[in-house]
Amino acid sequence: MGALVKKMVNGRAYYHYEESKQVDGMPKVVFQKYLGSADKLLELAQNPEKPIQDRVLHSVSYECGMVTLLYDLAKRLDLVGIIDSFVPKRRQGASVGSYILAEAINRVVAPSSTEELQHWHETTYLPHLTNLNADVFSGHNFWKNANKISEKALESIEDAILSKMLAVYEIDISNLIYDATNLFTYIDATQESQSATFDRCKSKRNDLRVVALALLASQDFSIPLMHETCLGNWNDAKEFVRIMNRLKNSRKILTSRDNDIAAKFDRSNNSDDDVKSLDSFDNPINYVGRLKKNQAKELWAVPKEQYTPLIGDGFTEQSAYRMEVDVFGERLTALIVHDPKLEKSRLQDIKLNIEKTRKLLSELSSNLYGYASGGIVEGIYPTVDGVKNSLKNILKTEYMEDIFKYKILQEGGNVYLSFGASKIALDKIRRDGLGKTALFTNRSDFSNEEIVGAYRSACHAEHAFKQMKDPEHLTTEPLFH
Repeated sequence: MGALVKKMVNGRAYYHYEESKQVDGMPKVVFQKYLGSADKLLELAQNPEKPIQDRVLHSVSYECGMVTLLYDLAKRLDLVGIIDSFVPKRRQGASVGSYILAEAINRVVAPSSTEELQHWHETTYLPHLTNLNADVFSGHNFWKNANKISEKALESIEDAILSKMLAVYEIDISNLIYDATNLFTYIDATQESQSATFDRCKSKRNDLRVVALALLASQDFSIPLMHETCLGNWNDAKEFVRIMNRLKNSRKILTSRDNDIAAKFDRSNNSDDDVKSLDSFDNPINYVGRLKKNQAKELWAVPKEQYTPLIGDGFTEQSAYRMEVDVFGERLTALIVHDPKLEKSRLQDIKLNIEKTRKLLSELSSNLYGYASGGIVEGIYPTVDGVKNSLKNILKTEYMEDIFKYKILQEGGNVYLSFGASKIALDKIRRDGLGKTALFTNRSDFSNEEIVGAYRSACHAEHAFKQMKDPEHLTTEPLFH
């Protein structure tokens, strides 16, 4: 309940409005507003007809709606209680769970660095919801508490939250999607780091260190269920086995609702070890994956005339051919799918690359003629080996080496180049591979449409990553330190 408080400053009386609450057994002011002098209060009382904009003496705006909604969701899941049960601390200041919750809400509402957490916190309604002052959420205090969470405790926390989520919400976990990405950081390149390394960054920040993230998400609403943080230059296949072992250990949690679990993964995960890790479960995990061309050549050799149409929404003009294949030491169901829209898109890309390659080859041929005619006298005089190296670099783009035919000629100590693009080669590439995707599964009872639909659901994990990298919402990139 509020109270009007008089304060004397230089012999004059000023008034404040204050609200107090019991915090740790002691009364504490949690809200205070300056109202002004007695004359100001009298003026307010005598002019109630004035608009509120004209009568207000002082106002502060707080972020309320979104933080209150997220705080309510966290209370339903007992998020703070779950974290604190695995990472207890002395009764001093905010708990570890409170720090993690504040950071999580910040990431959704107004992503900032941890050093800015305190400033953001005091602009929200969170202090009034939690009875915790914003000044306890300094960057130093956050990291001091976050570092109390061990890797083992983190896995236990994640499993406990997952169990609570499944108990509170109707989440369909019959189909799980696996995928991996990496996140760039601002870690100094000269500092040692156990997790951040230099590698190809999916956000094109190849000048910065990256940390990898492997994620297991639900097909329903793209909800992250389990994760593994990995080295930036991680081995995708090994991390797949690691997270599948986590899935195996958490099987009781996930199968409390539905025993029919299927995992989807891409070509980078289809190794013997990956498939064996799924078959090693007491109740083996079902899976749908994608094959590389050299893993099932017999599939790619089937003429499109033998394909049968796919039926249903999302399969317009698409067709497939089904057969059993021996792959990864198993007899599995395989399906090769042809999508005319995908073929058209890939063909357009190839034609653009043909034009770029033709231009580069023309420049190389023109330069060789320039040296032979004496028009060019600077630089290193071309040799056959030098021209071969240049050709290797120019034709390294996919399919270009198959499409372009060339001859290197020598005459009078000079080197010449003739070349041309083969339409026959392009037609063969289009006929043999463009627009085709080869899939495999241990679910022989799945229809063709179910296999394709299950594999394409992997886009849900990609959607989760897209959200995580959105600078305006839920961003985890870049990682601040």
